[in-house]
Amino acid sequence: MNPEGSKSFDNKTDTAGKDVLVRHVYSIEAENFSSAGEVSRRTKNLLKQLGVDGELVRKAAIACYEAEMNLVIHSWGGRLIFQVTPDKIQIITEDTGPGIPNIELAMKEGYSTASEQAREMGFGAGMGLPNIKRCASYINIQSKVGQGTTLEITFQI
Repeated sequence: MNPEGSKSFDNKTDTAGKDVLVRHVYSIEAENFSSAGEVSRRTKNLLKQLGVDGELVRKAAIACYEAEMNLVIHSWGGRLIFQVTPDKIQIITEDTGPGIPNIELAMKEGYSTASEQAREMGFGAGMGLPNIKRCASYINIQSKVGQGTTLEITFQI
């Protein structure tokens, strides 16, 4: 996990024209289990510092962790973008990787394509995307086999 331009920006806007209060971009390495969870810990601490409601912090931290782990376990590497506007928290992951051949199947609890290595370490139970969906206000997944996946997770404040 390497922060890329990991800093707050003032007077920047998101795609909907909302002021971005905080924006961090993190590089996530495939199969780097030793750093896995660091980004979600940082985002959780930042949300607490911003005074976000505790239940929303909990949900965002869970979703961020699951998204981060998906990058570590399933991708060939990518980045996680974390941003906060006055009305929402967004976590966006973009990866290079095998892509998801069947998004509907990937959303089912217990379905997993995790490697044997990931499973031996206790990961890859097939709960990542279902947990994200349960926690978030909105999710959007775009994927192309052989190219990669973009996951957008939104929480209304």
